[in-house]
Amino acid sequence: MSHQHCRDFSRNQLLRQAAAEAGKGLPDIEAGMPLPAGTGLTRRSMLVRSAGLALSVYGASQLGLNVLGDGIAEATAAPPSSPVLVSVFLEGGIDSLSVLAPVGDPNYRRLRPRLALGPSEGRPFAEDERLRWHPAAASLAELHGEGKVTVLPSVGYTDPDQSHFTSRHFYEVGSTSASASTGWMGRYLDRVGSSSNPLQGLALDGRLAPALATSKVPVSAVEGPDDYGFWARGVWGDPEEWMLEAMGRIGGAQSGDPARTAAGEVAVQAGRLRRQLAPFSGGSPPAGAGYPSSEEEPFPGQLSSLAAMLAAGLPLRCVALTAPGDHDTHDDQAGDLARNLKLTSDSLRAFQRDLEARGLANRVLVHVWSEFGRRAEENGSRGTDHGAGGVGFVVGSRARGQMVGEFPGLGSGGLDGDGNLRATSDFRALYCSLLEQWMGTDASGLIPSAASFSRPRLVA
Repeated sequence: MSHQHCRDFSRNQLLRQAAAEAGKGLPDIEAGMPLPAGTGLTRRSMLVRSAGLALSVYGASQLGLNVLGDGIAEATAAPPSSPVLVSVFLEGGIDSLSVLAPVGDPNYRRLRPRLALGPSEGRPFAEDERLRWHPAAASLAELHGEGKVTVLPSVGYTDPDQSHFTSRHFYEVGSTSASASTGWMGRYLDRVGSSSNPLQGLALDGRLAPALATSKVPVSAVEGPDDYGFWARGVWGDPEEWMLEAMGRIGGAQSGDPARTAAGEVAVQAGRLRRQLAPFSGGSPPAGAGYPSSEEEPFPGQLSSLAAMLAAGLPLRCVALTAPGDHDTHDDQAGDLARNLKLTSDSLRAFQRDLEARGLANRVLVHVWSEFGRRAEENGSRGTDHGAGGVGFVVGSRARGQMVGEFPGLGSGGLDGDGNLRATSDFRALYCSLLEQWMGTDASGLIPSAASFSRPRLVA
C-alpha cells in the first residue's frame, strides 16, 4: 500500500517543479519559505535539428550549435584523473533508524513496537555493534564491508527545521540561510568551470537540480538517459547509420553557397554530437555490473548511462539525480521503505561495479543524502513523522570507508526535546571535506563560515 504524504511534502514537489521550469512562473509561496536555488535562471532548450537531444541549458549567456561541442572538445584537455562528484537525493526524509537499525539499543523496541527489525535481521554494522543494516540495504552493506562506503549515522545541523522545503533548501545551498540563491556545487562550478561547457553540471532528472544552480557558468539537465537519438522518416537500422555518416561528410564539403554552408555546419555539428553523446542511450554495461531492472523507476538506467558518459570522456564535474520513490513515510512505512531502499542500494552497487570494470572508480565519488531523518518513536499509522538527524553515505573506491560522527543512542542524551535523533555531524563540514579533499578547492567562499567547521576525513 502506498503511503500518504504530508501537505508540506506535496507543496514542496509542486513548488520545485514550477521553479525548475524557468520563465513559467511560480505558485504562491507562503511567507518565510525559501525560494529554491536557481529560481529565475534562464533556460534554453538545445535541440540539434535532426537530432533528438533534449537538453535544457541553464545560465548560458549565448547558446549556439557549437556551445556543447566546444565544451566536449575541451574535455580532451582535462587530466584523466579529474574528480567527479555525484549527488544522489533520497527524497522525503528517509528513516535512518531503519536503514541502520539500532537493534542493540534498549529503547529501540519500546519506541518502535511494530516497525522494529528483529535482532538478527540484516548484516551487523561493524563500526557500531548496536546497529544492523536493513536487509534491503544489503548491497550498501557489501560495499561498506569492502571499505567503499563512509557512513554518517546521524548527520544534520543545529536547530533543525522539520520542513521538507526548508531543510532540503539548506542542504542544496550548503547553508542555513533561507535567502541563498545558488547551490553549493553551483558555486564550485562558478569558481572552476567553463563558460562553454554546460555538461560540467548535469542533472539527470529533467529539471535543474538546485544544488547545481550557478551564477556565472552554464549547467544542464536531461529528462532521461535515453533522450538522445536521431530520427528520419522511414529510415532505421543500418541505412540510418549510413545516412548519418554521409551527413557528416557532406557537412565537411566546401561550398560558396551561404545556405549550403550553413546546412553543412549543422550536419557537421549533428554528426559530432551523435558520436560524442551516444552514451546517453546507455548500451550494455560491462559484465558484472548487474544493474537491477525496473519498469517504473529510471534510476538504474540513469546510473548505467552516467557510467557510459564518463567512459566516453564527457566533461562532467558534478552530477545530480534522485533515488527511487520517496521516503515521507507517515504511514505503512515498512513495505515502501524496503522496496525503494533495495532498488537504490542495488543500483549504487551496480554503478560502483560498472566504474570498476571501466577503470573509472578512482575518479568518482557518490554522496547520498536526505533532508532529515524520521522521529525515533513510530506513530499510530505504522509510520514515522519528521525528525532531525538523518543518514548519509559517501560511496566510492576512494572513500575512506570509516564512520563519521557516531550514533548518539535513543536515550535522553541522544534525542532532542521533540524525540528526534540529535545530529553528531554537520552536513556543512561534510561539504567542506568533499570540496577540499575530493574536488581540490578551498571551501572558503563556497560554504559560509567554512572555517568554523571541522574537516572529517572522507578520502583515502
